[in-house]
Amino acid sequence: MGKSIAVLGLGEFGQSLANNLALLGADVMVVDHNRELVQEFASKVTVSVYADLTDEQQLQELGLENMDTVVVAMGTNLDSSVMSVMAAKDSHVPHVIAKATSPTMAAILTKVGADRVFNPEEESGKRIARMLMASTFLELFNVDDNLCVVEMQPKHKWIGRSLAQLDLRHKFNVNVIAIASAESGWQFVDPNLPIEETMRLLVAVERKDLDRLSV
Repeated sequence: MGKSIAVLGLGEFGQSLANNLALLGADVMVVDHNRELVQEFASKVTVSVYADLTDEQQLQELGLENMDTVVVAMGTNLDSSVMSVMAAKDSHVPHVIAKATSPTMAAILTKVGADRVFNPEEESGKRIARMLMASTFLELFNVDDNLCVVEMQPKHKWIGRSLAQLDLRHKFNVNVIAIASAESGWQFVDPNLPIEETMRLLVAVERKDLDRLSV
């Protein structure tokens, strides 16, 4: 079963995110106050809902408690963004992400409970979609049009094996730059050190290989 992700707000970013999540196999719910957009997305996503995101009652009726992640994608409407973040947190959604268009807005959304706040000038819907769908990905940084650096959790099948044994460069065309643990923080790679579940890996990967790494 794919991840259940709600995208609240179908502006340019919200549309890009919803489209990319659907293409990646997510169970997507979109919500917006524009009836035409809601109807347009009805055939593209799992659920498309018309609702006023400034109305507390309508927010409560969305069923956000069934979502793995809620993305508050409005950005320009502080009132609806704050109410949406609070509604998602009140529904015990594990992961709430919010779009902000200024440092002040970012600070407010963080204060009311957003787990992560992003700036649309720095991130794209396609990048966020990849991160949401790859449960091991923690952060993704674009070096240029071809190369990315990903902070990720080790895949389950990597745990207990060393990098020398895994041969990730050959199998995934990636290069592990550094490894972090709770005890030591980031450090250079020891190819013979067994990978532990709590470790984080910093990995350089070409864009064309992101999908293989995220599976």
